Amino acid sequence: MATGELTHSSTAVDEEPGYGAAVTSSGRISAAKMYEPAGPISPFTTQQLARLDEALTLASRETGLDFSVYLGDLGEDTRATAEGLLASTDNPADGVVIAVSPGQRAIEVVTGTQARHRLPDRGAKLAVASMVASFKEGDLVGGLVNALRMLSDQAGAPQH
Repeated sequence: MATGELTHSSTAVDEEPGYGAAVTSSGRISAAKMYEPAGPISPFTTQQLARLDEALTLASRETGLDFSVYLGDLGEDTRATAEGLLASTDNPADGVVIAVSPGQRAIEVVTGTQARHRLPDRGAKLAVASMVASFKEGDLVGGLVNALRMLSDQAGAPQH
């Protein structure tokens, strides 16, 4: 049956509908059910996700590096988890992962073997300091977007 088609049953409903349900005059059962979201709940609005996606796309396009952002628990060894996230990317050598665990108050910036030549530790530390300042103000997306801009400015254009 296609969506929107109405069918009628010729048999009467013999038993009472359950709690939150009623038999309509056409014989159809109308039931109220609790709304359950389809997927995981995002901490970001659609506009914030679009802003973050744009910053990731621009940083990757301008530098030729593969930027990724991870937001969530990083486990006991935050650095090892962030390095594992980098290793799981399509191109780890040219990858840059910004891993943030707000609950742990941890930020890790991990660079691949090739990306490391273009993004020195000093540049990553400045990006982390910028994120911390924004996060303290409650601006998670702003901190991530500014860090991506700082890192892409530091890395510069791809060198051929």
